[in-house]
Amino acid sequence: MNITKGKIQSPKKVVIYGPEGIGKSTFAAHFPDPLFIDTEGSTKELDVARMDKPTSWAMLTSQIDYVMRNRPCKTLIIDTVDWAEQLCIKSVCDSHDKKGIEDFGYGNGYVYEKEEFGRFLNLLEDVIGAGINVVLTAHAILRKFEQPDELGSYDRWELKLGKKTTNLISPLVKEWADMVLFANYKTLSVAVDKEGKKHKAQGGRRIMYTSHHPCWDAKNRYGLPEEIPMDYEQIRHIIESVNTNTIQPTVAVVPTPVVTNAKTTAPAEVKAAPPANKTDGIPKALSDLMATDGITESQVCAAVASKGYFPEDMPIKDYPEDFINGVLIGAWTQVKEMIKSMDNTYPF
Repeated sequence: MNITKGKIQSPKKVVIYGPEGIGKSTFAAHFPDPLFIDTEGSTKELDVARMDKPTSWAMLTSQIDYVMRNRPCKTLIIDTVDWAEQLCIKSVCDSHDKKGIEDFGYGNGYVYEKEEFGRFLNLLEDVIGAGINVVLTAHAILRKFEQPDELGSYDRWELKLGKKTTNLISPLVKEWADMVLFANYKTLSVAVDKEGKKHKAQGGRRIMYTSHHPCWDAKNRYGLPEEIPMDYEQIRHIIESVNTNTIQPTVAVVPTPVVTNAKTTAPAEVKAAPPANKTDGIPKALSDLMATDGITESQVCAAVASKGYFPEDMPIKDYPEDFINGVLIGAWTQVKEMIKSMDNTYPF
């Protein structure tokens, strides 16, 4: 048994949420060497590094796995996690041949979603283990809250995750994070008459709340003031206290072909890459996965035929939609592993 004492330094897990347009993405862009997985296209006006917009849950998890293995950044930002949740829900529904999460009955669909989202957070833990900070941005929503031990109810800001009556995802995300920061506008009420009976709103300064309050969710483990300006400098000393340079970023590089006598030949130790992808008629969510992992249509068709689903010469565009969504996209990891075992030329 190994017993240790003292603080353990590690990359940070941060959740930033607030109303739309308050600047969550811009704030996250100030983290060290950021790389965005932009699930909603909100970083178009930002000069940042980003991966392709994920069109499926499998593509999103594949991108995260790539970051964990290759370490191309110091901070991975998923912007936003509530849009990512919609990909998760679609994946759960497709894998169980359901049209919507409510079709499961008795709340079972939300239980399946919670299990899948838990695996997603475990994958992000692997990113942390690789020495990379993880930031999740999210939208905020006002919900009516009733205290069980008090009369009356009031509005409070919460993460826009899950439903009001079956919110299983928001607690998981809050427990996972080291910091949950709620960004909002602080408006001041100023009297406009001598008696002080009439007031008008002034200001609109952007601030971040760092501690729990009856009207919002927030937390931190670093002794931050309850209210700070929405400025990265306020938390820089926390985020950059860990030297992530101890794990150098690595990116997979394909050796450049050697040119001899005007003929191009690949080095002997490098296997030829598979032919270019043909995605004619293939749904975008599947073609994105194939392009991300360098898999061709012929490889997919061979794997499908080996299981006896459809003939090998049947193009993917002719596969039933429920098969594509539920089997190919929903179980993409297994499909990829099958192709890997069948095709020795696949460049994994």
